[in-house]
Amino acid sequence: MKLAVVGAGSTYTPELVDGLMRMQELLPVTELALIDTDERRLEILTGMTRRMLARGGHPATIAPTTRLEEGAEGAAAVLIQLRVGGQQARMVDESLPLACGCIGQETTGFGGLAKAMRTVPVVLDIAERVRASAPGSWIVDFTNPVGIVTKALLDAGHRAVGLCSAAMVFQRHFAKVLDVDPDTVELDHVGLNHLTWELAVRVEGEDVLHALTNEHVDRVAPATGLKADLVRRLGVVPSYYLHYFYDHDDLVEHHRTHESRAEQVREIEQELLHLYEDETVDQKPELLARRGGAFYSEAAVELLASLLGTSADHRHVVNVRNRGTLDFLPDDAVVEVPARVDTGSVVPLEMPQLDPVARGLVAHVSAYEELALEAALRGGRERVFRALLAHPLIGQHWQAEALADMLIDANRQFLSWA
Repeated sequence: MKLAVVGAGSTYTPELVDGLMRMQELLPVTELALIDTDERRLEILTGMTRRMLARGGHPATIAPTTRLEEGAEGAAAVLIQLRVGGQQARMVDESLPLACGCIGQETTGFGGLAKAMRTVPVVLDIAERVRASAPGSWIVDFTNPVGIVTKALLDAGHRAVGLCSAAMVFQRHFAKVLDVDPDTVELDHVGLNHLTWELAVRVEGEDVLHALTNEHVDRVAPATGLKADLVRRLGVVPSYYLHYFYDHDDLVEHHRTHESRAEQVREIEQELLHLYEDETVDQKPELLARRGGAFYSEAAVELLASLLGTSADHRHVVNVRNRGTLDFLPDDAVVEVPARVDTGSVVPLEMPQLDPVARGLVAHVSAYEELALEAALRGGRERVFRALLAHPLIGQHWQAEALADMLIDANRQFLSWA
């Protein structure tokens, strides 16, 4: 079985390799194609990958290449994990909107739109070339903004599914809080990518959500970025990204006077690459945990095993067509919910409905995502303006006007129409 990784020069790659090594019986990969256009980073991560697999006794051969068609040819699945523009573009995304009183974040608001504008055309080009080199292969997208990118892939007819590790992070956290085996914890994780709520948390079939949002709330709330009292009042567990909505103005003020996450990540990545170059390093360093994406490897390997028919577990939280799961959204919208996954299909499971507090926000952001995708595909300042105007964290026309100009000016090298 061949697995191809697009963007293998990412500092995330050892996290994925660690999962492939530990879970090799679940996903018996015989060839791992590492694909990246940055030859130096590809060389560093290839060496690190070889050492890790050798240490773990994994038999897969490693095939590094800068040529997408060569790497994708014959692959059963292609995992896309890339960042168009790198951390430098992210730093711009996070800093520019602060001048207009809006949050700077890589997937929420201005940052999410800027990233989508750069990313969607690139991912669609990759997917078309993969379709020619490996017809019938699954495309698993881990590239943000996952919901928008996944919709672009599905709309173009690709055999694709979007993946985020947020649900697994909560599953593991709840298991630790309750002192139970993570495999006994099942979530009703409902919403859009980076805009979800845990509506039920079952341990061996018993819903323990009330306990998590009451007697255990002081340990649960920090993972949401929100105060314990608010989580208790909501009665559900919001994703970490909800604090950008619920505490927006306070976060804008904080980000105006503190180092951005992009600056932090850039420093972490530089340290990681230095470690990966060390030929004595043959396991993922502890520093990688500070990079983000916790449990990415488990989520990716378990999903791939179901898609490729090597696992009997079919329930995974993914980004998938709505198909009536959230009855207030169009069927072709992309939602993040548990789904039944097998070799032929990814079908969302029936879920409890969101309450009006969450439902209104999801409908609002889903409408923005529709406009954001149109702007990414068709270009034009007016489409960028409309997408920004539709976002609940922007909304005022003068902000949308100013931010549209900023986005286009900052990303001219990535936008063919600008």
